[in-house]
Amino acid sequence: MKSNSMKIEWESPSNLKHNAWNTNIVSPENEVKIEESIDRYGMFKPILVRRLNDDSLEILGGAHRAEAAIRKGIERVPIIDLGNISDDKAKEISLVDNGRYGTDDAIKLTELLSSLDTEHDALASFLPYSMSEIDSLFATTSIALEDLDLPDEEEDPEILSPTANIQTHQIMRFKVPIEDAESVTEAIEKIMVNNDMTESDSLTNAGDALVWLIKQYQDN
Repeated sequence: MKSNSMKIEWESPSNLKHNAWNTNIVSPENEVKIEESIDRYGMFKPILVRRLNDDSLEILGGAHRAEAAIRKGIERVPIIDLGNISDDKAKEISLVDNGRYGTDDAIKLTELLSSLDTEHDALASFLPYSMSEIDSLFATTSIALEDLDLPDEEEDPEILSPTANIQTHQIMRFKVPIEDAESVTEAIEKIMVNNDMTESDSLTNAGDALVWLIKQYQDN
């Protein structure tokens, strides 16, 4: 990586390739916010790229800014070319740079982290995720009833080994209408605060708030 000679260069955004592992999801609402930030401040943050073997440029950070620039007809954008770096370095840099306009797709993020030849505790030391959040991602499973090893009716379930590795939580994914996303988030955050749900990682705290809300509904 050209760490001692990095400089801002200018390139057409249409010449920048998207990478295949970007986990950042941006809603239409936040796409508008990105365009608004460009209107107000310009392309003040360079787009991070690496140079592939065929001399083309691949985006590591700033894909949504590049898309916004194309939509707005901007002919040249600032870039920083990190040179011909490895896939692992490219993925790690893209995760570090990843903005918070969007949210991570949990399944794609887990796949991306799994593809890195880096220990979990090392990932937590430089990525914007806690160790507990990373552990929760890797504990996520997809369960199909037909794949479960359930005991036969005549088999006593208590004979199953008490030392089995039991998963206590599962990440669940939902989609809500964009116009309701803010109010849903505010409601969950309010429940977390009012019920002092702060002991665990953010994913678990939010899940506890959702469970609390469901129980209140069931009791009424």
